[in-house]
Order: sequence, then structure tokens, then C-alpha cells
Amino acid sequence: MAGLTYPPAAPSATGGEVIAIHRLLKDPTRLAKALKRLSNQRYIADVLLTGRYSAQGGAIAYETGEPIGAGEKTRVVDPGGEYPLVVIGNGQVSMAYPSNRGQDTLVTDKAISRMNIDPVRRALLRLVQQNVIDVDGAAMAVITSALTNTKAASANWQTSATAAQILQDVLTADAQVRAQNNGFETDTVVLDDMTWAVVFAKFAAAGMLPRDSDQNPILTGSFPVVAGKRFLRSPNAPASTAVLVDGGNLGGMADEKDNAPGYASAPADSEGPAVEVKSIRQDENDRYRLRARRSTVAVVLEPLAGVKIQGVS
Repeated sequence: MAGLTYPPAAPSATGGEVIAIHRLLKDPTRLAKALKRLSNQRYIADVLLTGRYSAQGGAIAYETGEPIGAGEKTRVVDPGGEYPLVVIGNGQVSMAYPSNRGQDTLVTDKAISRMNIDPVRRALLRLVQQNVIDVDGAAMAVITSALTNTKAASANWQTSATAAQILQDVLTADAQVRAQNNGFETDTVVLDDMTWAVVFAKFAAAGMLPRDSDQNPILTGSFPVVAGKRFLRSPNAPASTAVLVDGGNLGGMADEKDNAPGYASAPADSEGPAVEVKSIRQDENDRYRLRARRSTVAVVLEPLAGVKIQGVS
């Protein structure tokens, strides 16, 4: 066959593309934006702990278990009368210390010239994925140890429980939190990957998921909100336990920025946290040393803003 050669020529990038990649690697701000796009919506810690705090000087002081009320009943005040003055109690003061979690990896000039942006993208993706694993693991450990409310599942969610029993377990656990009369409204359930998959299938088989919609969960693979609760999955979820929390009140993530030279980060927003990135040019080796890090700590302000449903698998 005319025009074919063997072996085929190796893929190559144009000079302009390679130059653009080197410019990207020399611009920390642009690199941070690229890294943020990879990290958006990956950290489950930031979904459960929605507060955004700053750890100045290597620590953050916070109060836990602050009472919801004033500690005294209100009184009837006559017209022109003086309102009673009450002393508001505070919660228990605690300290948390952020951990600086990060890694470096290498990308050579040869790899860029041969495969264009792909080695940079894969390197950043792996750095982000490992950071997510470690930060989420630490945060989930803090959350599960802080929550004091527990409830036993009526049956094993993976084997014998029906969809109705699973929903009943979630709603009765929610009722347990509400009965404390602290104003908490649970909105998120976190499961391990296998339990999440089984619950999704059972809810679908029971007709609990919407079908007549462009966002049909059977087609999209995204678990919709059921009974006002988001069902999320994480490999860092505690074994045999579903975690039900009020994400708006449970707590937050306290990040520490030291403004060290060469680091940059895209601003944190509702889509996810900011991850700091640094590109170090090593001319003697014709390569770049890429670094991604996050200095943070999980802070649980309200230990009563959730419940652990045990024995779900």
C-alpha cells in the first residue's frame, strides 16, 4: 500500500506548542489555575466541612459545642421596661494544627517535546489525587472520632436491607439529630464506594429515583438528593459506617498560607479549595520539578451536628 511506512513516525509537537508549555511551567499563577481545575470537587473533606478558616502562626483556636440558646428563658417585657441582660456561655476551646501535605514529581524537556502537554497533565493529576487521598483520610478520621451520636442500622445495607429500611435508617438518624433541638439539619450521607453502589441500585429498583428527566440518575450515574440528603461516596469512609452530617454547621477546613516565594494558588471558591503549586526549573538536568501541596487541618465545631449509622455493611 503506497504511502505507508513501518514503523510509523513518533508523534511530535510543534515548536509553538512546546514553547507554550514551557511558558506555562514558568508561570506559577497559570499553573495553579490548571491544577485547581483538576482538584475541583474532588475533596470530600471540603464538602462535609464547608467553613473556610485561616490558621495563622501554625495553629487555629476554636470553640466546640457552643450552646444554641442563651442559657435563660426569655421574659415578658412591659412597654418602656428594661430587657434582661444575660451572660452567653461559650463552648470548649480547642486547638488544631495544620499539616503540610505535598509531593514533588519530575517532568523532563524530552517528555514535553515528545508528548506535548500530556506528561504535565498526568503529573499534576497524580499529585492532586494523592493529596486528596491523604487530606480526605485525615479529615474523615477527625469527623468520625468527633461525632458522638451513633445509631445501629436496622439491617445490613449491602445484603439484607431493603430500600425502605435504608431510607428509614437515614430518616430516624436525622430525627435523632433534630431531637437534640440544636437547630441542626442533616443534609449529607457519606458511604464507602461499595455500599454507595448497592444503595444506589436498591433505590433505583424500588423506584425512589427520578426517571422522567434529562438528569435520569440511571443514565448519569449521579446519585440525586433523596429525602433532602445527598448520598456521597468516599474510599475514606469508615468501615461499615454511614456518616450523616449537617454540612453547613459541622465545621470547616483551616488552611495555612506562608506566602513562600515561588508558590501560587488559584483563589478558593465554592467549587473547591486552593492547592498551592510550584514549578522549579532544573537547567542542569533539562527538566522541571513540579510540586503540589496543601497545608490544612479539619476542624469540627459542632460534634452533635451529625450521627454515625453503624453496621451498614
